[in-house]
Amino acid sequence: MLILLTMSFKSGFISIIGRPNVGKSTILNAMLGEKISIVSEKPQTTRNTIRGVKNIEGGQIVFLDTPGIHEGGGLLNKFMVREATASLNDVDAVLFMVEATQAPGGDDAMIIKELKRLKCPVVLAINKVDRVEKPLLLPLIEQYSRLFDFRDIVPVSAIKGSGVAEVEKVLCGLLPEGPKYFPDDMVTDTPVRFLAGEIVREKVFQFTHREVPYSVAVSVEKFEEKKALISISAVINVERDSQKGIIIGKKGEMLKRIGTSSRIDLEKLLASKVYLELFVRVQKDWTRSPSSLKDFGY
Repeated sequence: MLILLTMSFKSGFISIIGRPNVGKSTILNAMLGEKISIVSEKPQTTRNTIRGVKNIEGGQIVFLDTPGIHEGGGLLNKFMVREATASLNDVDAVLFMVEATQAPGGDDAMIIKELKRLKCPVVLAINKVDRVEKPLLLPLIEQYSRLFDFRDIVPVSAIKGSGVAEVEKVLCGLLPEGPKYFPDDMVTDTPVRFLAGEIVREKVFQFTHREVPYSVAVSVEKFEEKKALISISAVINVERDSQKGIIIGKKGEMLKRIGTSSRIDLEKLLASKVYLELFVRVQKDWTRSPSSLKDFGY
C-alpha cells in the first residue's frame, strides 16, 4: 500500500509594535538578514508600515514593521499612531517590543490597552538587554507579566543578534496553516522608489541636528533604470530656510555627505551602480498641512 504524506504549509502576518526607538526596525532587519527598514538612534524614524517577508522551512512569515506608538500631538504624530494601531487588525500574532532600560510607562499602557482587544497571541521581546545587568531583567519580566498575559517573553539584543533566533522560533510556532503569500525571492513588497527615499531620509537623521530630521520628508522625483545604471533624483523637503541651510551645509558639504552615504546604501540594495542627485526645498510648515502630509504619503 502506498501512503502519501503531505506537509502542511504555515504562513501568517505578524505586526511588530512598541514605543518609538525600541528596535522594531533593527529586529526586522536581523530576522530577514537584509536591511529593508531604516534605523536611527533618534526616535520616530519609521513613519510608514513596512512589510518584510521571511521564508522558513515549510512556511512564510510576513512582518509588519510599524511606527512607534506614543502620546503626542501634531498631524504627523497622529498619522504614525494610526498606522501602527491599524497594523493590529487581522494579523495572526503580535510581537510587542520594549526596552530593558526602561520600566513600563504611559505609552506601554496605551499599547497594552490596544492588545487587550485582540484575539491573537502576543509575544513580548525585551530588547537592549546588553545595556543592563542580568539581575535587573527578572523584575522587569515580572512587571510586564502582571500587565498582560503574553504567550512568551524573550530577552533580546537586536543590534547584536542575541535572542533573535529564539524570537523567530517562537513566532514560527504561532503560524496557522496558510498559503504562500509572496515568491521565495521577495523580501519586501515595498516599492524600491519608496525605499530609495527612506534611505536618503535615514542619512538626514544620521548626520544632522536633532531638530532637523523630524521636519524632513523625502520625495523621489525620478527613478530610471538603465542597462548598467539607476538614475535617481530626490528632493529633501524641510519646513524652514534655516533647516535648508543645515542640510546643505558649508559649501554644500553636508548635502554631499548625505548623498555619498545614501548612494553607497542604494547600490547595495539595488545591486547596481547608482547616480543620485539631491535637492533641498522649503515646504513651509508641511507637518501642519493635511494636503502636504498627503502629498508626502502620510
